[in-house]
Amino acid sequence: MAQAQKGICAEPNLHALYLIFTVVDDDTQAMRAKLARILDLFTHFDEEYYEAMVSGVVAIGTEYWYELYPDIIPQELAPFPAMNCDDRSAPNSPGDLFIQVKADRIDICHAIGIEIMQLLKPHVDLYEEVRGFRYLDGRDLTGFVEGTENPRGMHKFDVALVGDNDPDFAGGSYIHVQRYRHNMTKWQLLPTSSQEEIIGRSKTDNVEIADDKKAPFAHTNRTSIKDDKGKSIEMLRQSMPYGDMSIQGLYFVSCANSPDPFNKMLKSMIFGDEEGAYDKLLDYTIAETGGAFFAPSITFIKRQAKH
Repeated sequence: MAQAQKGICAEPNLHALYLIFTVVDDDTQAMRAKLARILDLFTHFDEEYYEAMVSGVVAIGTEYWYELYPDIIPQELAPFPAMNCDDRSAPNSPGDLFIQVKADRIDICHAIGIEIMQLLKPHVDLYEEVRGFRYLDGRDLTGFVEGTENPRGMHKFDVALVGDNDPDFAGGSYIHVQRYRHNMTKWQLLPTSSQEEIIGRSKTDNVEIADDKKAPFAHTNRTSIKDDKGKSIEMLRQSMPYGDMSIQGLYFVSCANSPDPFNKMLKSMIFGDEEGAYDKLLDYTIAETGGAFFAPSITFIKRQAKH
């Protein structure tokens, strides 16, 4: 049984460190060995500071995958589905490695990040570093609860992890990341009733607006994807707010057993329905980055490290 990376289905934490690297060295054998050592780092810090609830994810960019593991490819590996419509866009940005570190202590996230940097330094450039944090009772900076639709309990493992249909990659996960930058000034000018109409939920108590009263452009409508039989197509979100006094936003991370749920959701948000009702939240936030990655099982990474 392949052992999945703990960070994929981990419970929410207080802090996160998101690192995206571009690889500048073609020593793939060294990189395979170092990815396994990053997993050992996560384990070491988790055992040493067990109260911090440490977890991590190591994921490989879909283009870099062909260099790193050319002989064995996940069945549905695909590049980020960059999209544009009017003034709404989901760009693809550089990224060969995505590493997510989460803990309930910011100093532990920092310490792990420093070790990862030292380990990878000769081989990579740091493209982006973002520090996420829990805001109030798990809300986005827009003031609405984030990740309400996430699958719960054991069901989230079925949603987030590849199963036996792709046996070499069982326990792996297709990861998509986007850094959204909110226009908080514009958002805060809206009355609460308009914000609730755009999100599709009540702000204070997080109750979903009834389907017959919900606008077709509501964020909850556009991000709730169904298949041909009307069954929900799910993904597990590991997103967190980020920001300082001048820039605020959401670092979006989704994990799924296929790239399909994310691709369909993004299309629904940007292009909208047959009548052109797109996700109106995109009038108030913009995706500045985007990347598609695959996070193989611990078993896979450790086995490949010996090659």
